[in-house]
Amino acid sequence: MSGPGVELHYVKVNGVWRYVYRAVDQYGQVIDVLVSARRDASAARRFFRRAFATLKVTPSEVVTDAAPVYPAVLDELVPSARHHIERHANNRIEADHSHLKHRLRPMRGLRTDRTAQTIIAGHAFMQNLRRGHYELGLDTPRGLRVAAAFSELASVI
Repeated sequence: MSGPGVELHYVKVNGVWRYVYRAVDQYGQVIDVLVSARRDASAARRFFRRAFATLKVTPSEVVTDAAPVYPAVLDELVPSARHHIERHANNRIEADHSHLKHRLRPMRGLRTDRTAQTIIAGHAFMQNLRRGHYELGLDTPRGLRVAAAFSELASVI
């Protein structure tokens, strides 16, 4: 199984730039999101541990940008996985971030890291629903999938 692609972007939280780590699998499903004040080995380790725990399988390949901390962290956590950092290898993942930026732009801003984490994770959940990555609302047209999914969830609760 091919593993997640990892992207790193920035958002402003209370006027300060924060790093947004996002893991996306080979099908385009957002696996995990982490907002961090630092881009160091401990933040990368925390993110990869969370993403791999969510994934529940050991990836055979991980696509990232060329951040110097990733090889050591990936060798520590999944030594059998191939670390793919060739130029343009994560373009599909990078393009996915524009949807998030487009959504955050009209908002009044993110005030705390916790709020940013919640909003960005919620956005990822909605993207996954729209793309049909969950067993909710799959029998409805794509434009009505989110409403159908929430109707199904409401009937269960």
